[in-house]
Amino acid sequence: MKKTTFGILILLILSGTACRNENRKLIAFDDERIEYMGRIGMNEQGFAEIYWPGSSIKINFEGTSIKALLKDENGDNYFNVIIDEDSILILRPDTVQKIYTLAAGLAPGLHTIELFKRTEWNRGKTWFYGFKPGRKTKVVNHRSPKERSIEFYGNSITTAYAVEDYSGNDSPDSIYTNNYRSYANLTARHFNAEYSCIARGGIGIMVSWYSLIMPEMYNRLDPVDEYSIWDFSKFTPGVVVVNLFQNDSWIVQMNDYEEFQHRFGTEAPDEDFIIDSYSGFLHLLRAKYPEAHIICMLGNMDITREGSPWPGYIKKTIAGMEDEKMYTLFVSFKQTPGHPRIEEQAEMANKLIDFIEEKIAW
Repeated sequence: MKKTTFGILILLILSGTACRNENRKLIAFDDERIEYMGRIGMNEQGFAEIYWPGSSIKINFEGTSIKALLKDENGDNYFNVIIDEDSILILRPDTVQKIYTLAAGLAPGLHTIELFKRTEWNRGKTWFYGFKPGRKTKVVNHRSPKERSIEFYGNSITTAYAVEDYSGNDSPDSIYTNNYRSYANLTARHFNAEYSCIARGGIGIMVSWYSLIMPEMYNRLDPVDEYSIWDFSKFTPGVVVVNLFQNDSWIVQMNDYEEFQHRFGTEAPDEDFIIDSYSGFLHLLRAKYPEAHIICMLGNMDITREGSPWPGYIKKTIAGMEDEKMYTLFVSFKQTPGHPRIEEQAEMANKLIDFIEEKIAW
């Protein structure tokens, strides 16, 4: 992989302007030359809706510059602008519809531009209306279909929450979350696989830090709309990775917490309940993906610390499933506070990559 350089696109010095008449030459969001990755909504009102971390929009062009027309729900989302799969800038779309310069002054020739969503879906939606080529720039249909596909179901570890915050405070500022640095996306990029990330910080299988749990969300297109159901025929992963239970493992000890009481009443779940809950979710995934390899992963936070019972729950679940395409992978506790940082995400990716290369033909 090429060495990647980072920079920041700041709205005040970007050529971000109110759209006015600048969309006259727009390559509309539904143009077949645009490549989307992830669960993305296509709205008849004239835009694509971006929800999930790791969702991306890509186009190929010949020329020296290109722009995009965007609007954000809350102004709290960040995107990596990836130029030629190498240089990366950071874009924070405004709540006002604007044209943003993504690349300018490039050498003449063939280029790619990709918008990659760094942040989680709780930061709100982003609306993408299309690309606007610069003068003397021509959009081309130069797709390179990916032979592999991988989908992740996870929590803040998988979203790469606070991955770039080295203050030790796990800052909630969304600038520090970057799914591009997650073990999940690193693994997908290693295998050149199409990538889907169904993840949210704080979520669990039995109980979460809020009212929604993964079995209630896994099948949604728009994660905040219970009636927005994803069409699973649109994406069939060869490998599915489930890295959940970290939040459950904390909340099951908090019998005075509102969500504990909502899900369990007054009694903490016993081993049988935990195993049944996990196997129930795996059955949901297996029904959607009959042929997929499903890796049940744990780590690298304290759920895999020495003496933790949770890896044992996963092992018993998989033994009871009697499914030769289901596996377990436990990544050791990182022995540092807070969420995994860039290096720790990379270590997880290496372990998952090695596991897939050893165990799975896909």
